Amino acid sequence: MRLATPARLAAAGLLTLSMVLAGGAAHAHGDRDRAERMSQMYDAGLSVPFISSPNVRLAAMRPGSAGVSGCFLHSAPYFVMSGLDDVTVYDISDPVAPREVGSMPSAQFENEAMNCGERKVSRERTERFAMIGVDLYQASPDDLEHVNDPVRGDYELVIVDVTDPTSPHVRSRVSATTSTHTVTCIDGTDCRYAYSAGDDSEVPGQGSFSVFDLTDLDNPVEVDSDAATAGIQPFRSDAVGWGGHKWNVDAAGYATHTGAGGSYIYDVRDPLHPVEVANTGAAGDSAREGAVNHYNDFIHHNSFRPNAKAFRAEAPPSLANGNILLVTEEDYEDPDCSTAGSFQTWHVKRLDGSEGSIVPLAKLELADLGTYPLPVGTFCSAHWFDYHPSGVVAVGFYGGGTQLIDVTDPAQPVSHGHASWGASEVWDSMWVPVYNRKGVATSQRTNLVYSVDLVRGLDVYVVDVPGDGLGTLPSVGSTASVAFAPVLFVGGSSVVALLVHRRRRRA
Repeated sequence: MRLATPARLAAAGLLTLSMVLAGGAAHAHGDRDRAERMSQMYDAGLSVPFISSPNVRLAAMRPGSAGVSGCFLHSAPYFVMSGLDDVTVYDISDPVAPREVGSMPSAQFENEAMNCGERKVSRERTERFAMIGVDLYQASPDDLEHVNDPVRGDYELVIVDVTDPTSPHVRSRVSATTSTHTVTCIDGTDCRYAYSAGDDSEVPGQGSFSVFDLTDLDNPVEVDSDAATAGIQPFRSDAVGWGGHKWNVDAAGYATHTGAGGSYIYDVRDPLHPVEVANTGAAGDSAREGAVNHYNDFIHHNSFRPNAKAFRAEAPPSLANGNILLVTEEDYEDPDCSTAGSFQTWHVKRLDGSEGSIVPLAKLELADLGTYPLPVGTFCSAHWFDYHPSGVVAVGFYGGGTQLIDVTDPAQPVSHGHASWGASEVWDSMWVPVYNRKGVATSQRTNLVYSVDLVRGLDVYVVDVPGDGLGTLPSVGSTASVAFAPVLFVGGSSVVALLVHRRRRRA
């Protein structure tokens, strides 16, 4: 078990208080009793079956956090993971065996998409940080005078300094006018601006999002889009609908905003003047009348456009042409694994801003993948995913585990493999980047998948990736040798009863 330090006890107390106060404003993102039963099974050492395809091997387990999301630092081999009660930093210079080097107690809802950023401030120094998006509450013992009001629901962005990975700490925070369910750096390697998930809170029916200026990390500010109007005016995005979710930036300098309104691509090369260039139109809008094609029954969750620099307008859909948009649709309110939230491929036909310039190609529900077992009475929606240059996508399907999908033929995506546990809830699955000898992340990916699990913590899988000739042998790349402080806590299974605000459609 983790050591019960005063800081951790304080955070636990704050978390309990937040949960009690939030009772009227928050709802379970799942059945509390079910989550507790799953954790009890795991803690008791009862038979918890592990099932995987022959091309996937479990390499390591790191229990100890109620894992929600994570991100990789760019200029140093570290992985920062967010849970419901802490932020943990892992040394991944040996990525097959991630080693915890620092942890900050932090009770937060929900920080569903931990996002990393950094800034080179001199030849010798790079500042590295992670961003907590606060939807409802956040409390950390190193910043006790800033405790969010869970009844009111405070939107905030919290900057966590991880420059010293052994000592993550709250550096600054800024209030927001729109939902910070997720917050994304426009350029993670030189993070000066970040976008929020957004919502329609300002003007019902008109989606908006916040832009944060992070030029001064000690004093971040929300940018005003209209200086002529009193107060801070957010920016507009029709991807939001009744609720926005995530910005994902591609290699060509375009960002896709996903939400209840579908997926909208913006030119963000000038981050303070985003310009819409493509959208999924009615086909991707869960709120439009007659939108019953089941490509967005609830919300478009996140996205990625591979090979974006190669885009050619009106070209046939293919990864080589940079015109494929990969999307997960989340629909966690549906317990039927044949309809509960799919992985999708879309064809980006044009970048001219015209209506419906992105059209659907294919979608796969968990049941379509043909993997076993399908969870019963649990979440089985698609959630966070990550793309490998080989054309294989790693997707977290909650109770459906980690699913690997081959999208080399985007019109006919198929299962490439899977891994699942009897007591598990995978929120995030991502490919580990290859770090060069200087410890800098490259555009290449290893054949290792990190799966962030609400029940199990962090699992490491080795995957037989097409074309690398390695099978399920580790592919770790070459990283710099770095000295780290001793591990502070010994991992054990520790599960916080899940309390998550249910994002509802607005009437």
